[in-house]
Amino acid sequence: MSGPLKGVRVLDLTGVVSGPFATMFLADQGADVLKIEPIGGDITRRSRAPIDKAGEFSALFISSNRGKRSLSIDMKTDAGREVLAKLVAQSDVLVQNFRPGTMERLGLGAEELRKKHPRLIYVSISGVGDSGPYVKKRVYDPIVQGLSGFADIQSQPVTNRPQMIRTIVADKTTAVFTAQAVAAALYAREKTGQGDHIQVAMLDTMISYLWPEGMMQYTVVGAEASTMDPNDRPDLVFKTVDGYITAGTISDSEWQGFCKATGDPELAKDERFATPGGRFINATARINKMQEYIGQRTTAEWLERLDAADVPCAPILRRGEIIHNEQVVARGLIQEFEQPSVGRVRQPKPAARFAVNEAVIGGPAPRVGEHSRAVLEELGYDTAAIDKMVADKAVRVMK
Repeated sequence: MSGPLKGVRVLDLTGVVSGPFATMFLADQGADVLKIEPIGGDITRRSRAPIDKAGEFSALFISSNRGKRSLSIDMKTDAGREVLAKLVAQSDVLVQNFRPGTMERLGLGAEELRKKHPRLIYVSISGVGDSGPYVKKRVYDPIVQGLSGFADIQSQPVTNRPQMIRTIVADKTTAVFTAQAVAAALYAREKTGQGDHIQVAMLDTMISYLWPEGMMQYTVVGAEASTMDPNDRPDLVFKTVDGYITAGTISDSEWQGFCKATGDPELAKDERFATPGGRFINATARINKMQEYIGQRTTAEWLERLDAADVPCAPILRRGEIIHNEQVVARGLIQEFEQPSVGRVRQPKPAARFAVNEAVIGGPAPRVGEHSRAVLEELGYDTAAIDKMVADKAVRVMK
């Protein structure tokens, strides 16, 4: 494995997306990520439609677990807990996203493990944190979208009906925050020799993420009612004759560039849009006026005109168009590789590029228990002991 985290051992006890996606980033950056799965495997292996005959892989699972090793054990058995205890002693980072209290009941709580292993970085991911009236709620992405303001910020302009964002934005954003926090804790440990207990809640993450522009009208205490909602306006999706584009006109030069691109000298004289403040206050009128012009030409014509005027713009791509887009192709953003029992698959390359310690996709997603025997042998278990654990259903070994 290459990457800046080469030599770091991560125990991944997480399921679904927020945890596995976070540890996948660490694997891309060189960490040895050992995915601890229940005997039946991570539930996302069977999420939506399986993509292999055995029903062992889903596209969601592959895209959150590539480059890891899999150890399949029953943590409720004595043998399973013994194996985990040995692995913790050899690991730098443990990441878990069980409901609050679960790890403590298994004897694997943060306080207990960090007393034994003070250098351990223990990461707890949760939906709403470990305190408060919602602490026992079962939480998934839509719950957090509803609580954090994301559904509200997507509200329909006319009806004001909240809408969910059609991707698991809370899970995936929490994963990014978590991976960054792990890197910070590893850096701190290099200086102090001490590990840490990192707690990342999806609700905390999404409120923090939304705040800079999504909560502008609530930033100044006491001035909430007098501040315009920055999202109370149409979005920046403009329909052309044959498709859709987006364009931004924040600065004076960008607005003047758009006016020039329209070919209408009268537009630049409209005092409502002459200043950044005016364009903000009159955002709805400005965006609707832009649509009037944009609807008269094709996507290609507008992109050419706006690029020539140095106005930020882009075609709005359908998902099936992304992998063939000229910028995506030129940057080599999508990589293909063989996924055992599935075939050839596509994955995006790691987004953060390192000039010295290159981050790479470390390989396909593992099968359930694919590395169980090898990991147990690394821990000193002989064949007889491993076979007994398999017979006792404490461990699953891939045949």
